[in-house]
Amino acid sequence: MTPRQLLDACSALLRDVLRFEAAADGVVSAFFRRQKALGARERHTLAETTYAVLRRRLLFQHLAHSGSGTPERRLAILGWAGDAAFLKAALSVDEQAWLARVQAIDPASLAPKLRHNLPDWISQPLLAQLGEEGFWALVASLDESAPLDLRVNILKARREPVQAALAAAGIDARQTPYSPWGLRIAGKPALQKLELFSRGDVEVQDEGSQLLALLTDAKRGEMVVDFCAGAGGKTLALGATMKNTGRLYAFDISGHRLDALKPRLARSGLSNVYPVQIAHERDERIKRLAGKIDRVLVDAPCSGLGTLRRNPDLKWRQSPAAVAELQAKQLAILGGAARLLKPGGRLVYATCSLLEAENETTCAAFEAAHDGFVRESVPAILDGLGVARPESLTKAGNLRLWPHLHSTDGFFAAAWRKG
Repeated sequence: MTPRQLLDACSALLRDVLRFEAAADGVVSAFFRRQKALGARERHTLAETTYAVLRRRLLFQHLAHSGSGTPERRLAILGWAGDAAFLKAALSVDEQAWLARVQAIDPASLAPKLRHNLPDWISQPLLAQLGEEGFWALVASLDESAPLDLRVNILKARREPVQAALAAAGIDARQTPYSPWGLRIAGKPALQKLELFSRGDVEVQDEGSQLLALLTDAKRGEMVVDFCAGAGGKTLALGATMKNTGRLYAFDISGHRLDALKPRLARSGLSNVYPVQIAHERDERIKRLAGKIDRVLVDAPCSGLGTLRRNPDLKWRQSPAAVAELQAKQLAILGGAARLLKPGGRLVYATCSLLEAENETTCAAFEAAHDGFVRESVPAILDGLGVARPESLTKAGNLRLWPHLHSTDGFFAAAWRKG
C-alpha cells in the first residue's frame, strides 16, 4: 500500500473500533479478514496504531480539535505506530505542521485527565486505593504492552529444559519471578510453529492467572471444579497439578468458549477433565455435585480492567452500571459454587479487575450471606507452596496483583475453607 492508502485504511479501522459495538481485538481481526491485501507489517502498524489511540483516547481527542480532516484521520496520525517517514509521506504540508506543533506540547502542562486517559469512575477509586505515586505508576504501566507469559505443562515437561529449547529456537525466555511454572518472553514470536507448543509442553498464560491455579492447590485424586472455565487456561493448569488423576469439571455457560478448550486439552495430555456447559449457577448438573467437591475455583465474570494493557478498549466499553450488574452476578455465582464444597473444601474467588467494588466488596457480601466459610490466608497458602515473597503479592490476606508492581495483569483472589 502507498502511505496515503495505509493511513486511509487506519482511519477506516478506527472508525469501526471507536463505535465500541464489540471488543477491539475482534473488530481488528474482522477488518483484516476483509482487507486481504494487507501485509504483515501493514497489519502490525494498523493494529498498534489502533491500540495506541485506545490507550490515549482522551489526550488524542483533545489534540485532534486543532487539526483538520476527519476525526479518525487525525487520531490515526496522532497514534501512528509505524515508520515516521512513511507517515510523513501521507500528510499534507499543513498536517505535518500541525503534528509538529502538538508533539511539542509538554505533557506535564496538560490536565491530569489528559495524562492518565481514564474515565473518572475508574481513576478516582484507583487513586484512592493506590495514592498519588502508585496511581501514576499504574498509569505508566497501562501505557505499555504486556509481556508474553508461558506456563510449562508440568505433566509433560520441566521449566529449565523448555527454557533451553526456546533459547535454541532463538527465543529469549526468562523464568517468571513468582510462578514456578512460568516463562516470560519479550515480543510476539510464532510459538505455534514450535514443536514444544504443538506437543503441549507450554501454553500461553499470564503469570497472574497461573498463580490463581496454584492458589487453588488441586491435588491428586480430588474432585475439583473450575466454575467459570472459559477457554480453560486455568483448567489445564489445575489438571496438571492433579497429575491427571481425580475428576476436574470445567463449567461454563458458553459452549463456544468450551469448544476453544478442546484443542488445548488434546495437546495437554489430560484425560481427567470434563467440560460441561451449564445454563446458570443453579443448573441441575451443579446440584447433583453439591457437597462432593474438594476445591472450587471461581474466576468470575468481571469488568476485566486488570487487562487494560491488552484490552484498552474496556475502559471505554465498561460503565458503573455494568459493574453494578457484574457485582450481582459475581455474588450469585459465588453462592452457587459454594454449595458444591464438602466440609474442609477450599473456595477460591478471583477476578481480573482492579476495582474494590468487584473484589473486596463482593467477598464481604458473600461472607455476610454465607455462614460456615472461614477465610484462609493467601500469603500462608502461597508460602506453603514455595512461592517467593508471597507477602509482596498480597494485601489484607488476599492476592492483589498490579501491572506496575508485578508485571502481570491485574488480579484479585480470596480463599475460604468450608467449615
